[in-house]
Amino acid sequence: MKAKTDLISPHEAQTLAGLFRCRVEHSPDTKAYLHYDREARQWQSTTWAEMAAHVSRWQTAMKREGLEPGDRVAVMLHNCREWVMFDQAALGLGLVTVPLYADDHPENVAYILKDAGVRLLIVERAEQWEGIAATMPLPAIERVVSLRWVDAERYSGQLTSLNIWLPQRATELQSHRADPDALATIVYTSGTTGRSKGVMLSHTNILFDAAAGLKQVPVYSDDLFLSFLPLSHTLERTAGYIIPMMTGATVAYARSIQELAEDLQSVRPTILVTVPRIFERVYNKLKDQLAAKPPMARRLFELAVEVGWERFLRQQHRGSWNPMQLLWPILKGVIASKVTAKLGGRLRMAVSGGAPLSPAVARVFIGLGLPVVQGYGLTESSPVISVNRLEDNVPDSVGTLLPGVEARTSDEGELWVRGPNVMMGYWNCPEATAEILDSEGWLHTGDKVKLDEGGHIQITGRLKEIMVLSNGEKLPPGDLEQAITMDSLFEQVMVIGEGRPFLAALVVLNREKFAELLQQMGYRGEMEEALKEKSVRQRAQERIEQQMSHFPGYAHIYRVHLDLEPWSIENGLLTPTMKSRRSRILDHYAEEIEQLYAGH
Repeated sequence: MKAKTDLISPHEAQTLAGLFRCRVEHSPDTKAYLHYDREARQWQSTTWAEMAAHVSRWQTAMKREGLEPGDRVAVMLHNCREWVMFDQAALGLGLVTVPLYADDHPENVAYILKDAGVRLLIVERAEQWEGIAATMPLPAIERVVSLRWVDAERYSGQLTSLNIWLPQRATELQSHRADPDALATIVYTSGTTGRSKGVMLSHTNILFDAAAGLKQVPVYSDDLFLSFLPLSHTLERTAGYIIPMMTGATVAYARSIQELAEDLQSVRPTILVTVPRIFERVYNKLKDQLAAKPPMARRLFELAVEVGWERFLRQQHRGSWNPMQLLWPILKGVIASKVTAKLGGRLRMAVSGGAPLSPAVARVFIGLGLPVVQGYGLTESSPVISVNRLEDNVPDSVGTLLPGVEARTSDEGELWVRGPNVMMGYWNCPEATAEILDSEGWLHTGDKVKLDEGGHIQITGRLKEIMVLSNGEKLPPGDLEQAITMDSLFEQVMVIGEGRPFLAALVVLNREKFAELLQQMGYRGEMEEALKEKSVRQRAQERIEQQMSHFPGYAHIYRVHLDLEPWSIENGLLTPTMKSRRSRILDHYAEEIEQLYAGH
């Protein structure tokens, strides 16, 4: 692929709406987006000029609602062109976009809508609004637009369907002359410990972060992204929406997570913005497949990873050449290419963020020839703070600081950052703002770090997520949980033990792998009944101990509670960014936890 560049700078764009206008002017006839038309059963493309025409129609409809610059409008859609149309129409009129997770709990959505004073909301279907409206009065909401058809006999008043709300004809695209430092969006954090807080981000915050990221990890106009992380997540919004617009790259919207494997092979993207869980699932699947193959096949795979990793270290000037590297062309053809083909075969880079990526998993994919670069950031920093560069990639780090971002560490080792990407503050929460953002503009990340000689940042833990046992021993639960879930039997894990005499674990099992385990054990009863069997719990504990062998001796899981019901956004045990809501999980399993510690 030829590296074509057509970069729009923050200075030229000024605002996010200005960026869109500049992109339309720069490349009106090139492909902006790809989406799958289920009726036609094929991928369809939309040019930048066509996007501009759509956006102008949305702006006309918004103006009919009497919205004024500064008013808040909310979008509650899965990733699609309409998400961008809504956002750009709003930004072009000086409105403030509030992104919502399409699968979030109605109670949390209602809270956000009320807190932000949202006047206009777009949803995918009428039933979503029905659930939200039932939770609390929302007097500020004046109009709700459904992407799908609305039954006029059942619904009336403020709810309407998109095809009725939108005018038929396009008009001239409007770009409100906003101050680049003005509020552009309010992004509500996931709220793992309490109510979500609205992070206020300006046009400058986001444009700076995207442009600085491109200095670390270049993107070209002939790159193709496959977008599947929620656009309501700031990582996807900046890296998978603003950066492609800034560079003129094309974005394809995945149909769903369930169809992601098929979409990777049909779209064949060159760049993937993802989270570690995707790599972990592919890695676990590879391990399971290898376990069923002859020893020679397993050794060939291991050799491919070893040789590929040595090649990577040599290219990074951190390793030397040895004769085994002469085998790479053969190993690539026989082993590595078959794995990378499952990801489309054209990926030149995969950016991983949102959570730590296991070095062991990174080593496998990099060894097989897929450049994986890990980054780090917070919603409060728009979000990227650091990222590895392709030519200076240290996989067990989260990279080096973006140009223009400053960093320091507190006496406790907490990372503080300052720069044009740091938020304006929390909406309606001056006290919370003061807790995380000091008078000198330093954002207190809450993450403990160490820096290597090359300036690479390594996250060593969270200030507030260290578990202290009753004997005074301190442990990072996240590290333990990550290690345990490297065994594909364990789908979800939460290690508990704060103030307790020993560690225990709440475990959600993978149904398919659990069925295989029961078959191996010769158990013939029902799955749900097997969860109560002492022998089954012991076998699960043995597998857990194997994953934790490299931890200190006091990091021992003494008891486990096994479950088959996954923690999800729908049952309130996961945040929309797929993080565990620890306090809710503790409440959910309160009785079971007491039984785990009974008699101690």
